[in-house]
Amino acid sequence: MTKSRNAPDLIGGAIGGPRIGRRDALLAGLGTGAGLGIVGPSAALALEASSSHGIVPADGAVSQTATLQQALDNAAATGTPLFLPAGTYKTGTLTLAPGAHVQGVPGRTILKSDGVPVFNATGAQNVRLTGLVVDGGGVPLGDDGALMMATETTELDVSVCRFLNSGGGGIALRKSAGRIAQCTFGKISSEAVFSEDARGLEISDNHIHDCGDNGILVWRSEQGEDGTIVTGNRIERIAAKSGGSGQNGNGVNIFRAGSALVTQNRISDCAYSAIRSNSGSNCQIVANSCARLGEVALYAEFGFEGAIIANNIVDTAATGISVTNFNEGGRLAVVQGNIVRNLFFRKTGEVRGSGIAVEADTTVTGNVVEGAPAYGIIVGWGEYLRDVTVTGNVVRKSHIGIGVAASAGAGAALITDNLIDGAQEGAIRAMNGPTPTGPDLARESAESYRNLAVYANVAR
Repeated sequence: MTKSRNAPDLIGGAIGGPRIGRRDALLAGLGTGAGLGIVGPSAALALEASSSHGIVPADGAVSQTATLQQALDNAAATGTPLFLPAGTYKTGTLTLAPGAHVQGVPGRTILKSDGVPVFNATGAQNVRLTGLVVDGGGVPLGDDGALMMATETTELDVSVCRFLNSGGGGIALRKSAGRIAQCTFGKISSEAVFSEDARGLEISDNHIHDCGDNGILVWRSEQGEDGTIVTGNRIERIAAKSGGSGQNGNGVNIFRAGSALVTQNRISDCAYSAIRSNSGSNCQIVANSCARLGEVALYAEFGFEGAIIANNIVDTAATGISVTNFNEGGRLAVVQGNIVRNLFFRKTGEVRGSGIAVEADTTVTGNVVEGAPAYGIIVGWGEYLRDVTVTGNVVRKSHIGIGVAASAGAGAALITDNLIDGAQEGAIRAMNGPTPTGPDLARESAESYRNLAVYANVAR
């Protein structure tokens, strides 16, 4: 039958009733999900079952390693995510193939370790984990074991996951690149995140708490450029159960890793340091808030060249900021715009109690130090002093305001335009090792000290 050009395009309806055009019918179909892929409850359940490859949690009663591994491999091979419904899955180690993407219900999809690392990736790319709880059950994971381990893995994305109760580490990465973000690490026996020889890594916006040895470790097997970014993390309650003299007990520990950026983190209650950079050249420690540290809060030490420590707040530590080990080649720094307060005196091991300590090729400017039981600012030690300027700082309520090395062999220091208030044993004192010598240089001339230029300071 040939349709007249002028005939109405009607679907249903009696003459004189509602006129429904074909376009209206198509739009109505879109409203039911026919055109946009919006599915009803039964279709959604079918889609969920398809993406989960039929896996059902066994509430941790039996190991589901083989079933989970098969589903992971199938999903990666087809380029689709594997969705794990809410529940508890007991599992051994699952190998992540290139393209693997595992997605859970945040806080409700729980992978319970069967006494081994839960995830392992080697030479993989584009691996993604999201919305999972990985629970180690407190079982030891062996030397250097972690709940997730990855080697030579790139485009790694771990987000909105929880790594809990690990008898080893949280995540351990070697020669890998990617992002660890918005995750929680809690009750970790050793360290939450360990990275060695990173190839482009970001560790951001995580909550790390109650770790046995360290929060975040950024290491290299040999000294060199690394470029890892550590930003926006909340790190608290870090112990040093394995002992040592500073290799443990840190919120963030940089070792040999050059050009690392550690910024805008909140770090508190660490046995040793909030941020410790050992032999990491061109490291920037900027705009962090640090409280209640057992030793030096912000540390640049050993054979580094280049450090910026700026705009941080340190409240309660044995020493606020230390830029040291000129004897090992540690040099070249800017310490600027920091607030350091409420220091305490520590007699065990190396004596602590100073606000800021520096040694070589460094500017110290625009800082405020309050409440240092030893020195507000200590410049050099013995012969280990070279080319330091101390300008425009405020030092309040210290034992000695500014101490500066004047021993034989010590290099030059310029100390000017500082305000020192309430120093008990002198505002500015020349030091022979730990012993102050001569007059208060804020009140009398420093001409008798060949390596010092001291002027225009205010002492109250």
